[in-house]
Amino acid sequence: MPKFQAACTVLLAGALALGGCKFVKTEDEQKQAAAGAFNPDKLVADIWDTKVVPYLEERAGPFQEVSALAASDLNAAAEKYGHKEKQGNAPWTFAAKIDGVIVGEETKSRAAYVDVDVDGDSKADVRVSIGPAIRGTALRDSLTFVNFNEFKNQIEWAQYGKSFNTHVNGTLLEKLSREGLTGKTIKATGAYPLPAKGQLPQFVPATITVGG
Repeated sequence: MPKFQAACTVLLAGALALGGCKFVKTEDEQKQAAAGAFNPDKLVADIWDTKVVPYLEERAGPFQEVSALAASDLNAAAEKYGHKEKQGNAPWTFAAKIDGVIVGEETKSRAAYVDVDVDGDSKADVRVSIGPAIRGTALRDSLTFVNFNEFKNQIEWAQYGKSFNTHVNGTLLEKLSREGLTGKTIKATGAYPLPAKGQLPQFVPATITVGG
């Protein structure tokens, strides 16, 4: 009996010691886990120059043409310039090119923007986001070659949409001057969601040139 009790004591001590152990991943395992982790910023960077910008350059029409067609025949505009996910109730998002003059600016806010006249009447026709904070996910939503079903859940899909804004701000918009923008010319290619009646379209650029 004493021997049996001693054996039990050893086994119990070993179990308790094992229970207190912490298994640490090897360096290779940690690298593999990191490589397999969801990285939306990298996903966007990997397709930006090769797919996103070329797609928008080809798909986009002049803003005046796109907006006029959307007002008169939404289905025709959607087929030619638009895209929206089948899931949910997101509005149509249109690819467009802007060529006009800045007639207003808000650069004090983090969600900075410029208002642009594209038809020469000195009135704003479209509002162009210039960051650093960019509302919405227009760039992601304009692309026909990405879709919600490629992601695990709504959280990953939302993070992916935000990464487009982060990328365009870091590579393009943060380099723009914030001084004396009104009166300067602007050219941009990007996307905007169909606005509510009476509201300015909220345009997010993928390429932009201000002042020539």
